[in-house]
Order: sequence, then C-alpha cells, then structure tokens
Amino acid sequence: MKRVFAIPTLAGKACAHFGHCQSFAVVEADGDQLGELKFLDPPVHQPGSYPRFLADNGVDIIIAGGMGVMAQNLFRENQIEVHLGVGEEEPRELVERYLRDELQAGGNLCNHGEPDHEPNCGA
Repeated sequence: MKRVFAIPTLAGKACAHFGHCQSFAVVEADGDQLGELKFLDPPVHQPGSYPRFLADNGVDIIIAGGMGVMAQNLFRENQIEVHLGVGEEEPRELVERYLRDELQAGGNLCNHGEPDHEPNCGA
C-alpha cells in the first residue's frame, strides 16, 4: 500500500511547533520501502493553507511535534491522518518507526487555544 508522509521541519529535523516549520519533509512509502526524501517549501502561513497544500501534494499522513486543534481538524477534513508529540528527530527515522509500528507519539507539543499558548502552532 502506497502512502505519502509529511513532517514539518526546521533545520532538517522535525520541529516542535508546526507553524514554525521552514519546510515539509515528504516521503512516499510502498509497503515498508521508502522512496526519496524531498523537502517542500510551504505556502505563506495562513489558517488552512498547510492542510490544503499537503493534500494537493498527495500527503496521507502527517507526523509532527504539535499543532492546534483547528489545524488537526483541517488535516482530518483533508483526509490526512495526524500523529503528534514527536521530538526533533530525523524525518526518515520517524517514518521508518511508523512503518514498524514503533512510533512513540506523545502529547501534543502545542497548547494552541489554551491560555498562554505558543503562537503559530496552527494550520
């Protein structure tokens, strides 16, 4: 089964705050075989722009440190599965662990929408 993964990155590693990413690492997996890792520059960050952008690029699954509830809902509306709580790690390793069913996602690293929230965690 082919699936396309996206990981928001900062300096080549998964970034804790979704809205702060410099690029998205994108990789296709066919079964447990990974294709080439590519980096896509995101559009201007506005509500809803990242989910649409990634859906238009065929992404099925996003693995991120954290994002706001609105962003999570927008990804799901675009049929993109959301996994949160990963640390600043290599994107390819995160996808490999997902494929082995070993991805240790933790709590959402973004408390967007709560008092004293970190800005720019949204979609």
